[in-house]
Amino acid sequence: MTRPGAGPPLQAAVNGARGPGESAAVPRDPAALAAAAAEAVAAGAHEVRLRPRTPCGAGSLSPRVVGPALTAVRRLVRVPVTVPADAWAEPDPERRVARIRSWETLPELASVAWHEPGAEETAAALLARGVAVEAGLRPGAPDPVLFARSPLAPRVRRIAVEAPAGPDGDLAAWLRALAAGPEDGSGSAGRCGGVPVLVYGTGAAAWPALRRARRLGVAGRIGLEDTLLLPDGTRARSTAEQVRAALSWR
Repeated sequence: MTRPGAGPPLQAAVNGARGPGESAAVPRDPAALAAAAAEAVAAGAHEVRLRPRTPCGAGSLSPRVVGPALTAVRRLVRVPVTVPADAWAEPDPERRVARIRSWETLPELASVAWHEPGAEETAAALLARGVAVEAGLRPGAPDPVLFARSPLAPRVRRIAVEAPAGPDGDLAAWLRALAAGPEDGSGSAGRCGGVPVLVYGTGAAAWPALRRARRLGVAGRIGLEDTLLLPDGTRARSTAEQVRAALSWR
């Protein structure tokens, strides 16, 4: 295993919610997820994000699905693993919380989409299990306001921001406003009110968002979850190939 490179952290999002017809390169079962994670870390990723899938390809937060995926990945990598705990994985908020409470194998981090019903309850259940929470927020939507007012906001490990259109300065100003930070933008790079920030995009916005993250000095994300392409528009053969392309910008 190679040591992840220096610079702002880079998360490898290895599969996401993509269906089997989108790309044969997208891993789904535990063995394929583990292999993709290991390749991405060897390429320089600092952490891995994955969506555990049932044998038929559906998302799930069942301990019988999450546990084997995490166990397989941890046999090959020693970086933090993030699992999204959202409506795609489990639409019913009460069942989502029950699933989290039944986990036997825990991820280091779980991502909570703050705009979804039951986000606070989901985050509380994760924190009660000792799983760090990543708050997913969208500039220009109501969820950042809801998050800022939440009593759980000081307890999240990281804020994940889906990058909006506009100049880098607009995004930086939005992050300062969310943190109620000083107008001059002073403070630690890559943090929002003391909380680390990760910036990402999906589809055509994936690579531009990663460039913005690098320019702002915050963590970024790339992988087959977000885009099937490389920066030059050709099809990526793996998330590892995308990670190598991202790190070649440095």
